[in-house]
Amino acid sequence: MLKSPDIETNISLQKRIIWIDLLVIFLFFILILRIWYLQITKGQEYRIRSEHNRIRLREIPAYRGKIMDRNGIVLVDNKPSYNLYLIPEEIEKPDALIKRLSHIIALNIEQAKKSLLHMKRTCAFKPVCVKRELSFDEVAKIEANKLLLPGVVIRVEGKRNYIYGKLASHILGYISWNRRGTVGIEYKWDKFLSGTHGGMQIEVDATGRMVRLISKRAPVAGDNVYLTIDKRLQQKAEHLLQDKTGAIVAVNPKDGEVLAMVSSPSFDPNRFVEGIDQKTWEKIVNSKNHPLQNRAINGLYPPGSTFKVVVALAGLQEGLINPDTVFTCTGKFPYGNRIFKCWKKNGHGNVNLHKAIKESCDIYFYNVGKMLGAEKIAHYAKMFGLGQKTGIDIGNERKGLVPTPEWKFKRFGIPWQGGETLSFAIGQSFLLVTPLQMAVLYSAFFNGGILYKPTITKLIKRSDGSIVYEFKPRVKSKLHINKKHIDEIKKALIAVVNEAHGTGQKARIKGITVAGKTGTVQLVEEKEEEETKIKEHAWFVGIAPAQDPKICVAAIIEHGGHGGSAAAPVVRELIKEYFKEYVGQKINSKF
Repeated sequence: MLKSPDIETNISLQKRIIWIDLLVIFLFFILILRIWYLQITKGQEYRIRSEHNRIRLREIPAYRGKIMDRNGIVLVDNKPSYNLYLIPEEIEKPDALIKRLSHIIALNIEQAKKSLLHMKRTCAFKPVCVKRELSFDEVAKIEANKLLLPGVVIRVEGKRNYIYGKLASHILGYISWNRRGTVGIEYKWDKFLSGTHGGMQIEVDATGRMVRLISKRAPVAGDNVYLTIDKRLQQKAEHLLQDKTGAIVAVNPKDGEVLAMVSSPSFDPNRFVEGIDQKTWEKIVNSKNHPLQNRAINGLYPPGSTFKVVVALAGLQEGLINPDTVFTCTGKFPYGNRIFKCWKKNGHGNVNLHKAIKESCDIYFYNVGKMLGAEKIAHYAKMFGLGQKTGIDIGNERKGLVPTPEWKFKRFGIPWQGGETLSFAIGQSFLLVTPLQMAVLYSAFFNGGILYKPTITKLIKRSDGSIVYEFKPRVKSKLHINKKHIDEIKKALIAVVNEAHGTGQKARIKGITVAGKTGTVQLVEEKEEEETKIKEHAWFVGIAPAQDPKICVAAIIEHGGHGGSAAAPVVRELIKEYFKEYVGQKINSKF
C-alpha cells in the first residue's frame, strides 16, 4: 500500500524538527560548558585581568646607595633619568604603536619590537624599557600624544652617575642594564647598595592615565659605602700613570687599608650604565691593552729584584749567610754550561748584604739562591703571602705563582733545573706576583712582621647615618722571623734610596726618609721576522717614613725601562702627595 505524499512530508518534517532540537540542545550544552569554563576554571584569572584594566601596580625603584672616599667625598651617586616603558598587555597592535612612537621620537624600532615581544610572551603585565634618558622635548611630545599611545608610560628613575668618569673605575666597578653591580665595589656590596624597591597601586583610565592613588609603599634607598681610598691621592696616582700601562697600589702598612689603587689603561663606568652594543663590547674585551683588567690585583708579573729581600731574609734566617758574608761579583756567574750575568756588566766587586740590596747585585743572590735551593726560596715566598690571594674585599683577585720542582714536573713533566733556582733567586723564572702582594710584603718588613689582609671598604652606613658595618684591620698572619735580620734588610732598603750608588735614588725626598727597592724585569718577545726584542717592566716598592711608616707604594710600569729611572719617580711623587695632604709638610724632591 502506498503512502500518501502528505504523510511522507509530515514524517520528513518531524525528523527535521528532531535534528534541530538535538542541535539546539547540543549548542546549549556547549554554551553551558563554556560558561562553566569561564566562570569556574578561568574565573579567578579573568577577575584579576579585569581588575588590572582598572587598577595598576607600579614599582618605585629605590635609589642606589652612594659610594664615597675615606673623607666622605662622593664618587658615585644617582641623577634623575626619564625612561620610556611599554606595557605589553595594554598594547593591541604593537607594530603600529611602535611605528607611531618612532615618528614622535628617535627609537630603535627593531630592538623595541624584540623587547616587547619577549616580555609579551613571558610577563605581559611587566613594563619593558625601550628607551632611557629622554630629553625634555621628547617627554613633552609623548605627553602631547598620550591618547594615541596606549600602554606607553614615562618613569623618572635614578641613573647611576660616576662623577669623575674614569677615576677609580677598577675599584668602583659598574652596574649593568638591570641595575645590578657587575664588578668591583658595585658587585661586592650590591645587596647593601641596591636598597628596597617601593610600589604604588593606582587607578587608571582607558588611556593609562592615573585617576587616583589607592596605596603606596615608599622605597628605601640603598646604604652608602665609604672606601679607604683618598680621592686626591687616587687622582694623583692616575695622573702619574696617564698614557702608561701598569699599576700602582698604596696601602697603610699599619692596618692594610688601601689608600689608592690604579690600573692603567682604565675605562669610564658611565658607558656601561645603559648597556653597550655587542660590537662595542667585543672591541673593549679584545683590546690588546685590556682596559677592564685590574692589574693591581689581577695582573701577574715576575717581581724581579724586588723579590731579593725575601731571598736575603731566607739566607739570614737559615744561617747560611750573615750581614758580613761577602761574595765577589765580576759580572758573571758560571753555572753548568751557562754563564749567568749581573745587570752591571763589569761587576760590583766584593759585595756584602747591605751593598747587595742597595746596588741590587745579581751575583750575590745567585750565590745565596744556590745555597738555599728552590724549595727553601719557595717556602719563604709563601710565608710572605706570595702564591696566594691577599684576601682584599673586592673580588676577582689572582693568587700568582710560587714555583717548586714538584709543581714544574706536574705542570710540564720536566725536572727542575739548577739554573732555574738562580733565576728564581732574583725574582724571575716562573715566579709571578701582583702589585698588591708586593705592597703587603714590604709593609710586613716595616710594621713588625704582620701580613694584613688589605681592605678597601671602611664603612657601610644607612641613609640615616647609622653604621651597618665598620671594617677593622684584619691580620692574615705574623712572621716568626728574627728581628735582627729584618732590621738589617730595612737598613739596606733605606740605603737603596738615600746612599750613593743606591738604585732607587730617584725616589729620594728631602725631609722624609724613604726606603724601597727597584726591580727591572726583562721579557723576550718573539717577532714574526724571527728577531727578538727585549721588553723591560719597571718596578719600585717604596715606604715612608722608614722610621714610622705611614704609606707603602708598589708601582709597576709595563715596558717602562729600568725600575730606578721609570718607577721610582712615580712612587716618589705619590708619597709627596700623601705627605702634602695628611701632614701638611713642605717637601721637595731635589737631592
